[in-house]
Amino acid sequence: MTTYAVTGATGGLGGAAVTALIARGVAPADIVAVVRDRAKAGALVDAGVDVRVADYADPTALRAALSGVDKLLLVSGSEVGQRLPQHTNVIDAAKAAGVGLIAYTSILRADRSPLALAREHRATEQLLADSEIPTVLLRNGWYSENYAESLAPAVATGVFAGSAGNGVVAPAARADYADAAAAALLTASAGSVFELAGSEHLSYADIAATFAEVSGRPVAYQDLAEADYTAALVDAGVPAAFAAVLADSDAGAGNGALDSTSTALADLRGTPGTPFAEVIAAALS
Repeated sequence: MTTYAVTGATGGLGGAAVTALIARGVAPADIVAVVRDRAKAGALVDAGVDVRVADYADPTALRAALSGVDKLLLVSGSEVGQRLPQHTNVIDAAKAAGVGLIAYTSILRADRSPLALAREHRATEQLLADSEIPTVLLRNGWYSENYAESLAPAVATGVFAGSAGNGVVAPAARADYADAAAAALLTASAGSVFELAGSEHLSYADIAATFAEVSGRPVAYQDLAEADYTAALVDAGVPAAFAAVLADSDAGAGNGALDSTSTALADLRGTPGTPFAEVIAAALS
């Protein structure tokens, strides 16, 4: 029997990937959920998943958690700026434990993306190559849910602000990325690289129009210079360093960094993606 492990298994992407593995026929007992806080993993325990506690910063716990694992889904850490040392710990632990394959959730076109967010992903891809562990790269585009977080203030003010200009993005639902990750973990060959994105190509004006459609309230896109958008995010309570990263991502979107014509997401899943408007409507409800 093959044992599959998922890191960050109480997070949005990791948890959905565990659900997707089960939906694709993997017995819960053959899934290891690596979590930081067992208290948050009650649903996984109840489902019969093998829950093991290990923080990305704890090499000893990671080695124990990955013992006996055949295939690992390494969900990238959520702490921007800390990802590289964290991922190093996981990769080293996987190598010590004899893990046979790692699927890593990277970023769209990580090898050439201009986004600041891509730097740690690019470095992690190099770590994986240097480790000589067979690897599958899941280069995820933007989540539709990233825009859903802007829904409430946009509806309240009538303004969806950003710094993407007339750029176009191809977002997809988090659950779709998770399902693709599960499919890849089950079927993809080592060395595979998947550029994953949704099938809709949306300008920020289109996103504002979707906000208006699902809410029944007028919403218009306001394009700002990158520095002004950074300042607006800081004024809204976003930490300055992360605000700069978000504004950089918007500016990158303006240059096509978050758009793709790749059909790999739908091809891996074997089904069309979740419509953007459906994700936004669910967030509103």
